[in-house]
Amino acid sequence: MNDTRIGGWIQTYTGKRFYPLDARHDEVDIRDIAHALSMQCRYAGHCVRFYSVAEHCVLLSRHLQAEHGRLVARWALLHDASEAYILDIPRPLKPELANYREVEDRLMEVIANRFHLYIEMPSVLKDADYRILADEIAQNLVPLQWDNTPGPPLGIDLKFWTPEQAEEEFLAQFDAVRVERSLGTW
Repeated sequence: MNDTRIGGWIQTYTGKRFYPLDARHDEVDIRDIAHALSMQCRYAGHCVRFYSVAEHCVLLSRHLQAEHGRLVARWALLHDASEAYILDIPRPLKPELANYREVEDRLMEVIANRFHLYIEMPSVLKDADYRILADEIAQNLVPLQWDNTPGPPLGIDLKFWTPEQAEEEFLAQFDAVRVERSLGTW
């Protein structure tokens, strides 16, 4: 059997080889995602206090869970999961990086398959992900007039968790939005 992989690999937190350009759903590990996102700061680090991508995802997930259920909340928790493997790139740069969106979309499709999500992000999540910017801007960025206002804030209070807290909260929220499968749990 030919097991040639596309591109190089990165070593994950749990000690696996992960090929971002040739990802396979059975190689995606929630512990790797939780750890990596807890160590990444939003806004490329240009904020007043450390605020991780993991915390952002947990806060969105918890916000949406009561009204929209566990599936939307799971999608919210994992909506930036590709960044665990290919990093968070600031919005203005993404369109300028050749093939970045294609790589990100392909990786998110693998992650969606792994965690039994719809392939497309729910529109309610897209809206909430945009609106949480208003909360983040007000609470954690130096005041500056933005060209595009994100709309009304969601009313979420940032917690400014340490990476260790963010990882723990991410895994706890994953358990909260987990569903049983007929062949066991994931």
